[in-house]
Amino acid sequence: MATENHNEYPPLDPLRRGLVTVALALAVFMNVLDVSIANVSIPTIAGYLAVSADRGTWIITSFAVSNAIAVPTSGWLARRVGEVRLFVVCTLLFTLFSWICGLSSSFTMLLVARTLQGAVAGPMIPLSQSLLLSNYPPNQHGFANGIWGMTAVVGPVAGPILGGWITDNISWSWIFYINVPVGLVAGWATWILLKDRETAIRKQPIDVVGLGLLVVGVACLQIMLDKGNDHGWFGSTQIVTLGLISLVTLSFFVVWELTDEHPVVDLALFSRRNFTVATIAMTLGYMMFFAAIVILPLWLQTQQGYTATWAGLATSSLGILGIVFSPIIGRLADKIDPRVLVTVGFSIFAGVSFVNADASTSITFGQIFLPRLIWGIGTACFFIPLITLSLSGLHPSQLASASGLFNFMRLLALGFGTSISVTLWDRRATLHDYHLTTNLTPYSYQTHHWIDQTQAFGLQPLQSLDMLSQTVSQQAFMLATNDLFWLSGWVFLVLIGVIWLAKTAERPGVRPLAE
Repeated sequence: MATENHNEYPPLDPLRRGLVTVALALAVFMNVLDVSIANVSIPTIAGYLAVSADRGTWIITSFAVSNAIAVPTSGWLARRVGEVRLFVVCTLLFTLFSWICGLSSSFTMLLVARTLQGAVAGPMIPLSQSLLLSNYPPNQHGFANGIWGMTAVVGPVAGPILGGWITDNISWSWIFYINVPVGLVAGWATWILLKDRETAIRKQPIDVVGLGLLVVGVACLQIMLDKGNDHGWFGSTQIVTLGLISLVTLSFFVVWELTDEHPVVDLALFSRRNFTVATIAMTLGYMMFFAAIVILPLWLQTQQGYTATWAGLATSSLGILGIVFSPIIGRLADKIDPRVLVTVGFSIFAGVSFVNADASTSITFGQIFLPRLIWGIGTACFFIPLITLSLSGLHPSQLASASGLFNFMRLLALGFGTSISVTLWDRRATLHDYHLTTNLTPYSYQTHHWIDQTQAFGLQPLQSLDMLSQTVSQQAFMLATNDLFWLSGWVFLVLIGVIWLAKTAERPGVRPLAE
């Protein structure tokens, strides 16, 4: 996807390279921030726009899916207009649509704005990596990935805190308005610093058929996942139809892309073992990683009485140490086998997941905050080495293409992980609610004991039963939250075995691996 003249420019001098890194990092930060900043604000936004909290998660998935669909087109667009120019235009359009998101007066308007915002955000991530690596010497690519990864980690940390504080103290609209000054500065600085290092422009036809199949297939799959829980899944004709359309179009998409002369997605990259293993590990790992980011704030606000601010603070610890360790892990990735670092990361994720799976409704702020603090070290060991592994041995002209496909799968995992986790959470809560209420009959000792205890505090019988129902529901959602963390822990343990199917990594830009 990337143009071939990456090698025509020598690495930038340290000062200019540092300024470019800051400019690109600001844009990446803004992009990643918008994925997590809305998480703790979903209940507030949903209430303000008169939709359910479950439907409110579309704010996340609409952004993620349109983002994922747009990522594969970044290479073609970069060849047509140049990587620098495309990055700057996307950054400025992202800023514009952020402003429109803040102005939204209806849920439909917000979804449309978020979808457009996600679409222009698509090329920003792979292009930021491509531009960053092309301006660093090859022996500092791990460090460059570390800086890039640190910026990506800041988003999950700052997002919940900023989103919660802004929602509680100003207005949810300002979680989008804050992008405006950041986007304007990042776009202007990138253009000033890199306009004389534009990549070569080539006229190449776009794979219209492949792009159309991709859009229809992914969109139908995501809608199916979003609406499946509300419509009874495959008991609904609409869900079955969406599933069949998605299956057929994505099957044709794979066949078409493998045979087309100018594919919109270079699936040939999957012939490389390291790229395939790293992508599988990232996709499954990120699904479970983001499920925890989405579910925990929802549980804290809807069941535990947390405000958006305190939910954001409680969940922000997951990335604090990630900010510190990302540059360190980036340097180590140039010296240590990335598979070792990823193993450490997945082990930390699994351990923290199992600790979180033992929560109760009396859990304290510290019990939420402290175990997830170490999660940040796992985050640094997860993202950066997998990026290094996925790009290992690639020619510089393949970096944008590989980064685009890698991030395409990551973003699909984000959208699907959000929808699937919310559905599983709701289903497990319903199941636990059923089991908990089985023995709470009008004739059971437990029921009468509860009523007697609550009446001793002055409650009427109906009030006692209402409180009992609320308590059972709260316990059911707590158990459902624990179930998801247990599942996450086991998935991360399995992925430790998967990552060792990769070969020892060679550095990107050195030479292609003999596969």
